[in-house]
Amino acid sequence: MGNWRDPGTLIGTFLFLLRPPPMPACPSACACSVGEVDCTEHELLEVPQNLPANTSTLWLDYNFITMLRPGSFPFLPVLLRLSLPHNHLETIHSKALVGLGKLQELDLSNNYLTVLTSETFLPLISLVTLNLGSNRLQELEPRVLYVLPQLQTLFLNSNPWVCTCSIQPLWHWLSHNREKMREKSLLLCTFPEQLNKYPVMAFRNESFRQCWENSLFIQDYAFFLLIGPFSFLASIFLCIFMGSVTVACHNLHKESHSWRRFSVCRRH
Repeated sequence: MGNWRDPGTLIGTFLFLLRPPPMPACPSACACSVGEVDCTEHELLEVPQNLPANTSTLWLDYNFITMLRPGSFPFLPVLLRLSLPHNHLETIHSKALVGLGKLQELDLSNNYLTVLTSETFLPLISLVTLNLGSNRLQELEPRVLYVLPQLQTLFLNSNPWVCTCSIQPLWHWLSHNREKMREKSLLLCTFPEQLNKYPVMAFRNESFRQCWENSLFIQDYAFFLLIGPFSFLASIFLCIFMGSVTVACHNLHKESHSWRRFSVCRRH
């Protein structure tokens, strides 16, 4: 009890209790400060797993990450900003971003993305800014954007957009959300050749008139391509079947006639 009466001991104990908690472990390839983890330019092939739980900003620029797998991000309940530009990112698994419900800014620019699904971004209910610029996107389903209720800023520039009838749903979304688009002048068609460098935002409803007039879809063309060979094969089988039936009937008739002649001979 005497030790607790010592003023020096009491002051030391008080100062110990006031000390900030030790910093969470930081990945060896990154630099960590309060709430921020910088893993830029470290030739990383995947997202580090031992990230501090209090990370609010994560920089992964200029690495060699090719895929975001399920569980790529550990428990990061307060992550607000995720930066992944200038990687070799080709694929994002539908479960890769699970747990990032607080994320507000996502930068995926300057990668090799070709396909995105709505399931991928479904967990990002707080996302405000999405940068998909300078990828290899030729088309984008509007459902990918509809699942982002808080989206305010979108970059789609410098992608090789295919401006056929398939781009109409995306154009329709963009035309009703012009205030969200950034760098609209760089949203250009690449294919078909006659529309190369043509601004996607310059289309009008009339531009898709041929799509309305032509109601045939891919499955319709496939049907017409298949119906010819199918009819040909069906006719062959039908001819074989009818020929077999005819031969069988002829043989049966012949056997019946022979049996009657045999019966007549026996009676005589």
